Amino acid sequence: MPKKIAIVVTDRKHEALRMAVGATLANDEVSVFIMDEKLEIDYDINVNVEMLGDLNVKIFTNNRENPFEHKTIEDIALMLPEYDVVIPY
Repeated sequence: MPKKIAIVVTDRKHEALRMAVGATLANDEVSVFIMDEKLEIDYDINVNVEMLGDLNVKIFTNNRENPFEHKTIEDIALMLPEYDVVIPY
């Protein structure tokens, strides 16, 4: 049975996004939450974000400067209990 996995990105953004791509290999439902800071898009981050999009991974953010679906911190806090696994980065 597939698990719901949330990856909460605060620091190690490159590693977190790369890991999010890897988490999709078991056909689990993966969502990414990019928190607080504006995500500086470089080549590696862009490749991972594009791959996540191709894999239908939902990407949320609480920072309106990021080009992803915006959610307030309160909305995100209410969403996280729905996941089987929450991985903070």
